[in-house]
Amino acid sequence: MKLYQALRNVAKFRTVFDFGGRDVAHWFPGHMAKGLKQMRANMKNVDCIVEIHDARISFCLFVCLRICVFFFNIRQIPFSGRNPVFHETLDVKPHLLILNKMDLADVSNKQRILKKLEKNGVRNVLFTDCLKQRDDSIKKLVPMVMDIIKSHPRFNRDENVDYCLMVIGVPNVGKSSLINSLRRTNLKKGRASRVGGEPGITRAVLTKIQVCERPIMYLLDTPGVLPPKIESVETGMKLALCGTILDHLVGEDIIADYLLYSLNRQEKFSYVEKYNLEKPSDDIQQVLKRIAVKLGKTQRVKAITGVGNITITLPNYTAAAYDFIRAFRKGELGRVMLD
Repeated sequence: MKLYQALRNVAKFRTVFDFGGRDVAHWFPGHMAKGLKQMRANMKNVDCIVEIHDARISFCLFVCLRICVFFFNIRQIPFSGRNPVFHETLDVKPHLLILNKMDLADVSNKQRILKKLEKNGVRNVLFTDCLKQRDDSIKKLVPMVMDIIKSHPRFNRDENVDYCLMVIGVPNVGKSSLINSLRRTNLKKGRASRVGGEPGITRAVLTKIQVCERPIMYLLDTPGVLPPKIESVETGMKLALCGTILDHLVGEDIIADYLLYSLNRQEKFSYVEKYNLEKPSDDIQQVLKRIAVKLGKTQRVKAITGVGNITITLPNYTAAAYDFIRAFRKGELGRVMLD
């Protein structure tokens, strides 16, 4: 019955999100600029670049790719909407694209994504979920990388018996998780890089971390990097929703509202059952109020009245918004592809 009511309300949902003239906060801390310099300085010691992204926002790959092209002259362009200048650059390093967090993304059109990538020159693609204790995709990475490296000249590294990779990507897409997953799979060893649910955990290019013994392979972890300016507000909102930008820089309320808009637009109504709503809603205040009541998230506020100051209890909308966003990031609201 709830699903029937939801489908009846689809026509009433927003078809366009009103950003109200907002601009996404530009998050470019000092460690990012420092990290870029270190990454560029280490390029001569690298055999292959492993570019990792969140599979839910694969269209937003241009954010990191703009950096990659500028600093590393990588030519491959994943999706449409890329800057034409990208096509004018030359390949200087072999390149593998990893779309991570596939357990959170709706990859029902996986073949369509791969065809679109191939059409734009990207043929080396791997879908992964690096947080799983056993990810069969990870076992494919080393053989894929070896095939890619062997098809390209190694130049100054031709006599080296070991191989070195550099993993790059925007913040919080799973670069450190990838390294730890490779070590767990190939070396049966624990983690070597810190991981966390917020962007900015890795702040410098680390020393070589061994990820395989046969062949001997090392991987350089790098800080997540965003460009100084994100030109598209909607792209920035998608990045923020997936935890690439710190929540408070954008605002939990606007991120939660964009999440609600995205779920309704894709007819993903699992939030109705999770938070015991009567039906889907396009009103974020109504949804957050219900979440706050269900979770007991309240706050006491002083109010000035004609008879003096009184303390009243109100729903904590910020706490409710945070829970709503967290549920999405953990996959509790179903698999979603934001692009």
